[in-house]
Amino acid sequence: MPPPFEISPPDMGPWLAGNTGTPGVWRWTASEPGRRVMVSALVHGNELCGAWAVRDLLASGLRPRRGTLTVALANLDAFARFNPQRPHVSRCVHTDMNRLWGDMPWRHDGTELASEHRRVLELQPHVEASDWLLDLHSMHEPGPPLALTGPLAHHASRAAALGLGALRVADPGHKAGVRLRDHGRFGRADAPDAFALLVECGYHGARASVTVARDALARFLDLSGVVDAQDMPAGWRQPHAHGSGPLLEVTDAVTVAPHSVPAFTKPWKSGDRIAKAGTLIGWNAALPVITPYDDCVLVMPTLLHARPGATLVRFARTTP
Repeated sequence: MPPPFEISPPDMGPWLAGNTGTPGVWRWTASEPGRRVMVSALVHGNELCGAWAVRDLLASGLRPRRGTLTVALANLDAFARFNPQRPHVSRCVHTDMNRLWGDMPWRHDGTELASEHRRVLELQPHVEASDWLLDLHSMHEPGPPLALTGPLAHHASRAAALGLGALRVADPGHKAGVRLRDHGRFGRADAPDAFALLVECGYHGARASVTVARDALARFLDLSGVVDAQDMPAGWRQPHAHGSGPLLEVTDAVTVAPHSVPAFTKPWKSGDRIAKAGTLIGWNAALPVITPYDDCVLVMPTLLHARPGATLVRFARTTP
């Protein structure tokens, strides 16, 4: 059983309309030139930490000193369904919005468009008009915060410069589809000025996840240059004695097999380090799931929403 929720959904009423013609999307442009920065929250409707951070940012009246700041409340339909008695049901309405980006083959293969497909099309122009993107998320299971940089080195380097107290993870995403943070030039090696970061702020219901989301947001906007550090609300930026730490490179991912009811040998969590290659950690369609090398780090192991095609666990090694 997942732990209980310690946080309730924020009242987003004043912020649902947006000011761009797209519901839930806000944009302000400064008179001074600078980066075009976008912050997104609620790609999944039960990930409340980003909603709280974005709501507080909007309520603070902060405006960019340079460039453009866009703030997006992504999956409003799923968020509207949030039920504190069944918090995991409101992750999405019909399908996972964070598997619908990239080339979007569903636009041309006869797929019947659901709520999330239509919302992706609404958000697409705002995403593609941005230079930097921060996507705030939380996780099904308890574990340390993660900063997912994608596989490109320049994203990992910029994530290190944030000094966020989270495990940096370089990973290519999911077989089930492309994430928002990998869309368009955010996933291209020939776009070194583009930077996208997906921050998993902790367990969905943990009060501490809101603190992580605010810290990540403050650091990201400061590093982007659209604001100065003192512009952010007091107390958002947290001290981190160890900084960003080493980079974890995902080398393998286990996808839930058809007709499988996967299981783990114990309740593993992100950051668990397995000393020996060949260690059994679970089963997938009755096949053993074993670590592929010594000193293997587990990334986001979860049985919640473990449907065929979903990612069960990722294996990572520490890079120099």
